[in-house]
Amino acid sequence: MVPMKTIMFIQHASDRLKERGISPEAVEETIGNPDYLDFGDEKRRVAQKLMGGKLLRVIYEDEEDAIVVISAYSTSKIQKYLG
Repeated sequence: MVPMKTIMFIQHASDRLKERGISPEAVEETIGNPDYLDFGDEKRRVAQKLMGGKLLRVIYEDEEDAIVVISAYSTSKIQKYLG
C-alpha cells in the first residue's frame, strides 16, 4: 500500500472547516477513502463521502508532494451531486 501524501489546508479551507463544524479527520478520511471522486479540472479533485446522512464534499488539488485542501462542505443534496 502506498502511503498517503501529506495533507495541507489553505487558510480558506481551515476557516470553512471551523465555520461548518467539519473535522480535519473527516476531511482526511474522505480524501483517503472516498465513496465517489469527481474531477473539477486538470488539478482539482472533489472527494465525496456519505457521513451521517449527508454528503461531505472536499475540494482539493493533488500536488506532486502534498494534497492541498481548498474547501469542504457537507450537504443534504445528495441526489444533486451523485445523481
